[in-house]
Amino acid sequence: MSETISPEELKALIDQTYKVEEDFLALRQSYDHLQSTIEQVIEFLPNAIWIVDNDGSIFLQNSQAKGLGNLFETLRWDEQDYEVTFGDRSYLIKSALHNEKQLFSATDITDQKRKENLATMGQMAAHLSHEIRNPIGSIALLASTLMKRVKEENKPIVSEIQKSLYRIERIIKATLMFSKGISTQKAPLQWSVIRNELKNAIGYYSYAKEIQFVFPQEDFELQGDLDLLGMLFSNFIFNAIDAIELDDEHEEGIVEIVYSHTEGLHRFAIYDSGIAIVNEKLLFEAFKSTKEKGNGLGLVLAKNIANAHGGNIELCTSGRKGFIITLG
Repeated sequence: MSETISPEELKALIDQTYKVEEDFLALRQSYDHLQSTIEQVIEFLPNAIWIVDNDGSIFLQNSQAKGLGNLFETLRWDEQDYEVTFGDRSYLIKSALHNEKQLFSATDITDQKRKENLATMGQMAAHLSHEIRNPIGSIALLASTLMKRVKEENKPIVSEIQKSLYRIERIIKATLMFSKGISTQKAPLQWSVIRNELKNAIGYYSYAKEIQFVFPQEDFELQGDLDLLGMLFSNFIFNAIDAIELDDEHEEGIVEIVYSHTEGLHRFAIYDSGIAIVNEKLLFEAFKSTKEKGNGLGLVLAKNIANAHGGNIELCTSGRKGFIITLG
């Protein structure tokens, strides 16, 4: 004989079913909320995060990780903490096992490694510069003495020695300045004084082509450090000379500085007719030069000097090849 369910029992059973369903929905909402929170947390993190199942499938990852899919394929499951180079970037990889899931994180340490390398290279370069400075000073003194005593037909040879020494001295000065940092001693300064410094510097620089130098002829005053500003402008002029020398199509060239004063800033546009810049990304990166005979410090120091004078340096985008220098 089958048991019958009373209406009261049926109602209780239905109510219990609804309650179970409500509890299930509440639990599902809670789980979805927790899942969403976890996704938001790992998305907020600056490094790439992967959470991986035992079969190697990705259970969860953030957008940083999605952009490094090829890097994920190279991760090593048996190492917990190591560095890896991928493309042109460096990453610190960390991993851990939790609840049968493997957690991986990849932190971009490229800038940190670059700063460490620059610091090491700067210290080495500064040490070498100190060691070289004394013998170079002696050679310069001997060359100056020799210029006074040598036969007239041999003076061009001594002059080339002096020009080479001048170039070495500039490299030493730039290296020491880079390692110690920029320190300015600003004072009222006339452009004509800087212009004369540049003309003298050009006289010490070796080049074979006919190059025309066009500088602003009007005089004006600015607040600045003469030595630093002289180095800033001469770096650009020497780079322009080198670019013109490398141009195989023309035996002459022009280097032009155009001046304007707007919104309280001194603006200098430096143009040249030399070859185009090969790699714009390396322009302001220390110890990486776009020239065969460059040391990679000229433009870096120029930018630091401009910043120290309340200005900046930008690549010209107006059609002519050159740079825009602003000074406060």
